[in-house]
Amino acid sequence: MKLSSKSLANSAAATTVSAWKTYGTALWPGLLLAGGIAIAAVGLGQWIGIDSLNPLLIAVLLGIGWRYVWGLPDFVRPGVQFAMKRVLRLAVILLGLRLSLTEVIAVGPAVLVIVATSTLSTFYLTSWLGRYLQVGRRLTQLIAAGTSVCGASAVIATNAVIDGSEEEMTYAISTITSFGTLAMLTYPLMANLFGLTPTVFGLWCGASVHEVAQVIATSFQQGNVSGELATVTKLSRVLLIIPIMLSLSWQKQRTGLKQQANSTFPMPWFVLFFSLLVIINSLGVVPAPLKTSVIGINQVLLCMSLAAMGLATNLVRLTQLGAKPMYLAGLSWLFLAVTSLCLINLLSPAF
Repeated sequence: MKLSSKSLANSAAATTVSAWKTYGTALWPGLLLAGGIAIAAVGLGQWIGIDSLNPLLIAVLLGIGWRYVWGLPDFVRPGVQFAMKRVLRLAVILLGLRLSLTEVIAVGPAVLVIVATSTLSTFYLTSWLGRYLQVGRRLTQLIAAGTSVCGASAVIATNAVIDGSEEEMTYAISTITSFGTLAMLTYPLMANLFGLTPTVFGLWCGASVHEVAQVIATSFQQGNVSGELATVTKLSRVLLIIPIMLSLSWQKQRTGLKQQANSTFPMPWFVLFFSLLVIINSLGVVPAPLKTSVIGINQVLLCMSLAAMGLATNLVRLTQLGAKPMYLAGLSWLFLAVTSLCLINLLSPAF
């Protein structure tokens, strides 16, 4: 019996709708699990204090704990994978609402030179040192981005480009958070020991402490001038994630780590939208209440993707990564701290 073209079209449409329904239904269990862990992580972060323990790290740890105790049944895996990939990329795009070119320009050329020089030199030195220590390429890149730019957020954005494993991302976030917390404890002591002025201390915090929250918690211990300058300096540093992501994407295509058959354009689509959102935010056209709401939702999305990473993390493979990446993260942080402080003292007459 010969079917008409109309019947074939109707049959194809019905099949497509059915497939989407099946796929969507398959996603819900994993998404609900990751979302529940994310909400719990945000709640715990607010209760404990975000400066003491980042909700992103809490989400990873809760995800790992859930898998260790209850395992990861097959019916939740599609949703967990979706959160690790698609939700992650959406969260990276929305990070653009936190950044503004206006704030970057306001810090002045001398500060921009300090930030760009210390950040980029740290990133590329860490990449070289990772090869010397024989740390895996992707884990090295995650540690390099997290240390030099903005902690866990940079690790998340970088992983969306290079497609690192769950274990590599978890290890990178854990080490970056640990050394960022160490900076919070030691920087005020160093300021008193070396007699750093509030201006120098604020610039140093903004140029070298890992997370934005950690920068704020550390710098305001020396007063409002130090805290405000550190925050703006840090935001200018965060913007450097754009050229770093582009560089990593180009390197990935050039070295054949993951070739895309029909595309030679090095910028992943989500990096393009992230950059556009930064520009839109810089124009001041996004209403403040809307921006606040989106940033709050995005915090949950970030935690959701990190919870999925934790759920997919195999503790045995995580321990197999060894101690060398921890040494790499520590040396990278020390280099950034020393380099940025030397540059600030060298260029201090300019501000």
